[in-house]
Amino acid sequence: MRIGILGSGLMGGKLGTLFARAGHEVVFSYARSEQKLKRLARQAKGKARAGTPRDAAQGADAVLLAVHWSRIDDVLKRAGSVSGKVIVSCSLPMNADDTGLVIAHTSSGAEALQRKIRRARVVSAFGTVPSEVLFDVYEARRKANRPSLVFCGDDKRSKTVAAQLISDAGFEPVDAGPLKVARYTEPFTLLIAQLAYEGDRGPELAYRFEWFTK
Repeated sequence: MRIGILGSGLMGGKLGTLFARAGHEVVFSYARSEQKLKRLARQAKGKARAGTPRDAAQGADAVLLAVHWSRIDDVLKRAGSVSGKVIVSCSLPMNADDTGLVIAHTSSGAEALQRKIRRARVVSAFGTVPSEVLFDVYEARRKANRPSLVFCGDDKRSKTVAAQLISDAGFEPVDAGPLKVARYTEPFTLLIAQLAYEGDRGPELAYRFEWFTK
């Protein structure tokens, strides 16, 4: 697939790198300097290059949205029309100082995003793990027991695309249902962040769900 990356910070940079190494064509975009984008593309190897948000979005089979919530409107404006696009979002609706969610309980950031881009197909994924664990999970992708990664969305085909990207990154995709389930997965991310960054075992944290049958 061709994957456009909107946001080249820790999540966007690392996930874009993994997608490129998994064989996808990747366009990195939306950083403070073009040099950073070119460096990411060079380090990712494979079919990766730097571009503008419009370059990343137009012609993409899927777009990864990985920017701070305060930058959502700006990056979408720069990307141009995303009508019909699969938008995989890991952007949490955090306040300016990242101390809490600005949308929670009765709605979610993913649902608010879908309302902004009604003709796109939003899937919420990748936000529930710290960026620090991504490369380790990818390196261990051939192990039998992969860590889980939940995702949710309302469009079946878009969820199939997201599940493929989750698997390519080394995780076991767990379909959590419709997009409104992001009301639960987004606060869950704060629990993961608490354990990863406030605990004493470091941020290289993943989770796994198991079903036990008698």
